[in-house]
Amino acid sequence: MGSQVALAFPRDSEFKMPDSTIIDEPNRPIRRPGMSRTQKLLFFLTAWLICLMPFLFWWNTWFGRKLSDQQLTEYLHDTRKPRHLQQALVQVGERITRHDATAKQWYPDLVRLAADPVEEVRNTDAWVMGQDTTGAGFHETLLKMLNDPSPLVRGNAALSLVRFGDAAGRPQILALLQPAEVKALQSGKVIDTSTVGTAIHQGGVVAKLEQNGQTIEIRSPIAGRLRNLFVKTGQPVTAADEIATLDPSTEQVWEALRALYLVGRLDDLPAILPYERELPDIPDHVRQQALLTEKAIRERK
Repeated sequence: MGSQVALAFPRDSEFKMPDSTIIDEPNRPIRRPGMSRTQKLLFFLTAWLICLMPFLFWWNTWFGRKLSDQQLTEYLHDTRKPRHLQQALVQVGERITRHDATAKQWYPDLVRLAADPVEEVRNTDAWVMGQDTTGAGFHETLLKMLNDPSPLVRGNAALSLVRFGDAAGRPQILALLQPAEVKALQSGKVIDTSTVGTAIHQGGVVAKLEQNGQTIEIRSPIAGRLRNLFVKTGQPVTAADEIATLDPSTEQVWEALRALYLVGRLDDLPAILPYERELPDIPDHVRQQALLTEKAIRERK
């Protein structure tokens, strides 16, 4: 940046250099060369960009940023960026809950996105279609989504169908209360694992395998807490071996209990009763909902 000053000292002398000055003669300090105006401008521009980039990233990925009608249409067709699809879906859902009639123009897109290849998009879409039970094609599309390969998509479709007064997804809702199994998709040697009791988000890494020098990550299909771990570091596993089980997240359990309050049957009580216990890992509002759900089911018999 600044020019360097070359100094020659007498060989028979020793100097202790001051921290803030350069000495060329005894008792005559000289100032360090300062930055030029251009250098200062470049420095402040670089610092400004360093601060700006994280903001721009947040601004472009934040779902709360309001989109115009034109942007919503563009985002709902931006298949290259799944987050754009999700952001648009969330905002269409918000318009529906506000009874904004403009949301109806995108209803055909909601039906179309039920077949999107990205799981997160289908999951959000299933939730949005549950916000309007009069939407053309919503009911039929949600029924098809009960066969989706993703357990979370199936669960969200089942929860949305309850709003239609349709209990066809009751088995999928019951599955939301059960621990999720995590299995190896291919063989390898375990080189790392999460710890029992750890909270793991959907898609979070449960364990890592090594195969032919490559690392394979085994990820969680749901958000929850690691209940059991069946492998240890250094252990070989083969495809389809069970790696772990995860307890479902509090939010998932609560939504399932609320749905069973409306469509549950006596046969469902064994899946509900464990959540009535006073345990540290069961929040009070979940326990209360489990009690209310059991009561509603028994009164319907």
